[in-house]
Amino acid sequence: MELGLEVLQYAFLHKPLLIGGKAMEYYGLRKAGADIDLVVHEEDHCALLSKYPHNAKDLCGDIGICEFGYEIWNQICRFDYEYLRSNAIEEFDFLVVSLERLLFLKALAIGIPKYHKDLEMVVGLVLKKAYGKA
Repeated sequence: MELGLEVLQYAFLHKPLLIGGKAMEYYGLRKAGADIDLVVHEEDHCALLSKYPHNAKDLCGDIGICEFGYEIWNQICRFDYEYLRSNAIEEFDFLVVSLERLLFLKALAIGIPKYHKDLEMVVGLVLKKAYGKA
């Protein structure tokens, strides 16, 4: 899976963490939407915020940088990069959120029908991996 991060013209100090739809696609659960959601280390987030200061959005203290089809977050619901990267899968130039942390993120957004459906898909995959069936 390629993310095309070179378009950002930024050399990450810490591998960015893939979350959201692209992570769902990585696990074979569904196709991703148009954007690519990442959570990055605080150092990288500060540098990217300086580079793209007019492309920031604030969701209850979670700061996203929206540029070139990416949403690059400092945290999700106050859970930061260090917390969310636990047991992540390492790819060449990025990390993929673990299935357990993806389940956690989807559970946080369970009130939104799209994410409720995602949650059910992640639970199905977790059960399939645990028991060989969904």
